[in-house]
Amino acid sequence: MSLRSAMGLDASVTYSFLARSVSIVGSAGTVLLIVRVLNPIEQGYYYTLLSLVALQVVFEMGMSVVVQQLAAHECVHLRLNMDGTTNGNIEAHARLASVLQLSLRWYTIAAAIMGLFLAPLGMAFFEMHSAGNQGSIAWRGPWLMGVIASMAGLWCAPLYSFLEGCGQVREVAAMRLWQAVAATAMAWTAMALHHGLYSPALVILGQVGAGLIFLSARRRFFFELLQHSIGDHRIRWRTEVWPFQWRIAVSWVSSYLTVQIFIPILFAIRGAVESGQMGMTLSITGYMTILALSWTSTKATPFGRMIASRQFHALDRLFRRTLGQSLAAYAVVALFACGGMYSLRAVAPGLADRLLPPHLFVALILGAGANCAVQCVGTLLRSFKHEPFLYQSLVVAVIALVLAALTAPRWGNAGASLSYLVATGGVALPSALTILVRARRRYLKPGILQAFSGEAA
Repeated sequence: MSLRSAMGLDASVTYSFLARSVSIVGSAGTVLLIVRVLNPIEQGYYYTLLSLVALQVVFEMGMSVVVQQLAAHECVHLRLNMDGTTNGNIEAHARLASVLQLSLRWYTIAAAIMGLFLAPLGMAFFEMHSAGNQGSIAWRGPWLMGVIASMAGLWCAPLYSFLEGCGQVREVAAMRLWQAVAATAMAWTAMALHHGLYSPALVILGQVGAGLIFLSARRRFFFELLQHSIGDHRIRWRTEVWPFQWRIAVSWVSSYLTVQIFIPILFAIRGAVESGQMGMTLSITGYMTILALSWTSTKATPFGRMIASRQFHALDRLFRRTLGQSLAAYAVVALFACGGMYSLRAVAPGLADRLLPPHLFVALILGAGANCAVQCVGTLLRSFKHEPFLYQSLVVAVIALVLAALTAPRWGNAGASLSYLVATGGVALPSALTILVRARRRYLKPGILQAFSGEAA
């Protein structure tokens, strides 16, 4: 077995790993530019703006996961041709077309609602809490531009998920590499021109531009499905989508509350400087997680197809292998990150002051590692078109919020960091592993898919 095969570096993983590596390099460069271009208060605005824009998960409501799995389950019975045509089972063809049509309608409405809701919400938040921060920060333009860019990014999201579900995982991963390059270029340009607060919006616009170029090359495939007659084979949103989607939505919102909510909380009660330190450090651990998930996230479509074909033992082997690869990658990156963090105060004390102290950084690394493992498990179990983490994610989010409310006002970043570690490492990971063990016992039994699906629901 070759080293590349042992590491699980197929084409999809390689492209995904490269895309996320470029994002990490870009993020590292952006961090250095933030230290040079933005003062500590502006840094707090920068990361608080990012965390509020991330509220788009509330409006997406987990639809991208649903779209990907619906497409993957239908494409098992179809052949997608290079000329954009589709052949195979007539019913599966119509249902695949229905998935695309439904998802575009959903995301068009979701993007519009998000803009109408998020723009005034952010304006009110910053107006309310800016008075306590010294200096006059021009945040209105960057905020509104960030909302508009997020609307465009949200509208494109289902098309990527749909193509991944159709088996174009490698192609989408390659596209994300170009998105990462475009996003890095836009972020650095904004910083170099001393318009750093516009960087989040320009990053999203760079991703949208690269994505639209990619999608335009597949317009014949999309147009054929958008014009295809569905007849009586329409995807039933109430019975086939919504039971899965609302559970995903609750889990995603809970995940936001478990991680991103710390930044606006700290901004409101402790000021922009502390929220900026937390935001910059969380961004680093977030990129570490994203990099490690390259192995597992690219397997969502293969997982779905194995389930549709009832290859449960092969599914289990593939999951265990990719889980080990993802966690090994995270451990390696975490060791380098810890070493770099402890030496940073001697090498670049100005940069170190913009981040959390080393002991809090380690706490966030451990919490993010637990979150990485939970997300790996979630990728597998959601491939059954059910959400097993509904109640677990709610409990974790409540614990994180309660702990943050009790500790952050007095201890600031220390309280928020420990709250995150307890919520993810002490609650989320053990409960996720318990859910996984129970699920494996059921889906590895012959003919048990229906029973497992009922339990997951």
